[in-house]
Amino acid sequence: MTVPVPSGGVPTAFSCTASLKRICTAAAAVAALTLLPQTGFAQDLRPASVTPSQQEGLPSAEALSRSPKSWVEGAVAHEIKIIDDDGSMPLRFRVHKVDAKGDVVRLEIETRQGGVARLVERNGQPLTAAEDEAEQARLRDILAHPDEFVRHHKRDAGTRQDTIALVRQMPAAMLYSYAPGQPQTASFAGRQVVLDFKPDPAFHPPSMASEILTGLEGRMWIDPRSSRMVRVEARVLHPVSFGWGIVGKIYPGGTIGLEQANPAGERWIYSRLDMRLNMRVVVKGLAMNDRMSASDFQPLPAPVDVKQAVNLLLAMKVPTR
Repeated sequence: MTVPVPSGGVPTAFSCTASLKRICTAAAAVAALTLLPQTGFAQDLRPASVTPSQQEGLPSAEALSRSPKSWVEGAVAHEIKIIDDDGSMPLRFRVHKVDAKGDVVRLEIETRQGGVARLVERNGQPLTAAEDEAEQARLRDILAHPDEFVRHHKRDAGTRQDTIALVRQMPAAMLYSYAPGQPQTASFAGRQVVLDFKPDPAFHPPSMASEILTGLEGRMWIDPRSSRMVRVEARVLHPVSFGWGIVGKIYPGGTIGLEQANPAGERWIYSRLDMRLNMRVVVKGLAMNDRMSASDFQPLPAPVDVKQAVNLLLAMKVPTR
């Protein structure tokens, strides 16, 4: 999953709106954030008591003897590989997304030119026969004009590099400590190293996008075997202004979160994303309440191009109503 960040330029009413939303989304990819548990964010960050029977599931003393920051540095190196994935180990999976545009489910196939998806549900129901025919017509249009699809997804290349630059700043932007009690998350099999983080007052953001890192605190879970981040949660501590407040502002109390899954071999992918933010863009107030989950991961035997992915999607049996 590529998460965009702003590429700069002269702010306009339109570009400010797009830029701030893209900054927020970038923050999620960076590990500053994940899907919050039903028990609530604040409750989940309380120190956990650990019974003797739970000790076996905690990280080893050797793991906790390392500096907390060294875990983050290792995880960031792997995170960059996830963001910059070249599609050499492509997946087919199901994506459920809920945002201001609605509640939809798509089947997606990864290609080196970008993900190709087929809409299969809307608002919890299968598509009507007419809606499904329109979706198939859209996919057939991609077959007829693949260059248009490739051109559209090439825009991701620059934003991907911007996101990588932001991720690289994570070790320097935060102060890290081991979470009391090392509370484990049940969403990942195996013990995790659990770190709390808060802004480092000595950090000076080198870009507008990186200003988001000055206003976040939270917790991250790292798989010590692979040094991958499996879950991160964060909340906005205080107002974060972009472009001296001219471009916009994110208000305190918002939360962002993500989880990552390991569906095959060395392949990791974002599996859950949750952003709940209140912000101002120029003079307009906006509320972002976006949720995404990915599931049913199936590795493909070999990389596919856009046309092959479209044909695979068209060949799938999709129930209609």
